[in-house]
Amino acid sequence: MSVRSLRANSAAGGRARRRRRQLVGRVLLYLAVLAVVAWVLAPFAWLVISSVSTRAALTSKPLQWLPDHIDLSNYIDIFVGGGSSTSVHRSVRAGALNSVIVAGLATLVSLVAGSLSAYAVSRLRFRLKGAFLATMLATQLLPTVVIIIPMYVVFRSIGLLDTVFALMLADIAIILPLITWILKGYFDGIPTSLEDAARIDGCTRASALFRVVLPLSSSGLAASGMFAFIIAWNEFFTAFILSSTLHSKTLSVIVAEFSSKVGVDYVAMATAGVLTSLPPVLLALFFQRYIIQGLTAGAVKG
Repeated sequence: MSVRSLRANSAAGGRARRRRRQLVGRVLLYLAVLAVVAWVLAPFAWLVISSVSTRAALTSKPLQWLPDHIDLSNYIDIFVGGGSSTSVHRSVRAGALNSVIVAGLATLVSLVAGSLSAYAVSRLRFRLKGAFLATMLATQLLPTVVIIIPMYVVFRSIGLLDTVFALMLADIAIILPLITWILKGYFDGIPTSLEDAARIDGCTRASALFRVVLPLSSSGLAASGMFAFIIAWNEFFTAFILSSTLHSKTLSVIVAEFSSKVGVDYVAMATAGVLTSLPPVLLALFFQRYIIQGLTAGAVKG
């Protein structure tokens, strides 16, 4: 056998070994991904199954993993009401409405105010600018338990305790610094020459912001709005302290009270859990294109 044949066989054997290693690595990677997906989705899948099961199926021995028939009575009683609707269903309905109002208004106000403050920090020069940014960053390092007592005292003194407006203000105080920091990074990446060109054409600074800067920052606005909504929707501690009746209790507080209100009504608890987790999931799926654009913004130059 010639030297050339030996080299060719050795190269072919090396390529085959590399392909086998690549195949094994890819299979192990897919198995790891499937394990992580199952670990993450299995609790939520069981939550959904429990919400459409009956109490007898959930408490049966051995455990019945899949129900014989789908029972949507809890969802119907929550959204539609009726003769079988109980105080539990009414409390979930009221908490869901309060959560939508609080999270929606807090997100809207935080985006508007955060856009203006981020633009000012990014484009304008003023004294104590560094101290202002450091103060905003310091507020994110403080735990909520540190500021909840001053919030409680202030809201009690102005008569806003147990109101949706108080929860909205508390969420804005938590979200606004984060939104300002995120949008400042996006505004810093937009060339000022675009605004200069718009101002030469007759735009004011505010008009340049709304016609040039904000449209170019649509992915950042979408990502910031999603983060703001999720934070406001999932906020529990401030809602638990500042609310005491169904006039202002959010869905997260209602779910936390199930253990004392309904005992072992696992179906109602699972239904409320699905309703609580569904809006952030749908929001992330709807805005995933903008989120990916926001995460990859600035990754490539040129």
